[in-house]
Amino acid sequence: MKMNNSFSATLHILLHLEQMDKPLTSEQMAAFIESNPAFIRKVLAGLRENKIVCSTKGHHGGWKLCRPASAVTLLDIYLALGSPGLFALGNRNENPQCLVEQGVNRVMSDTFAAAEELVLARFKSLTLQDIGSEFISYFNEKGHNE
Repeated sequence: MKMNNSFSATLHILLHLEQMDKPLTSEQMAAFIESNPAFIRKVLAGLRENKIVCSTKGHHGGWKLCRPASAVTLLDIYLALGSPGLFALGNRNENPQCLVEQGVNRVMSDTFAAAEELVLARFKSLTLQDIGSEFISYFNEKGHNE
């Protein structure tokens, strides 16, 4: 089953941007996630349209956050990425006349909708700052235990 990890990769990139005091290039960010600069630019284009990131051209140019990390929710990012599918599961539609298939699809559609509602509510309540704070706490905890 193919997984779409662009949302997770985007969060990774944004947290690096949040920690830097200067703009980062697409090449620098690509190195953080072992990807390519074209993928970074594609992902950041939607974020720029939604004023989550800004870009500047020139010798000292690059990408940076336009808003404080505390003002960017995971829902903002998810929507800016075009609301990618949350689940790899889907309904079977091989025989739409089959009453069993129709029943399964109704139940599964309702279940997926309820699960999506919960995920999106959680995305709305979490900010980039929340994730960054969790990372710092984890890093400090691991550093003290080793």
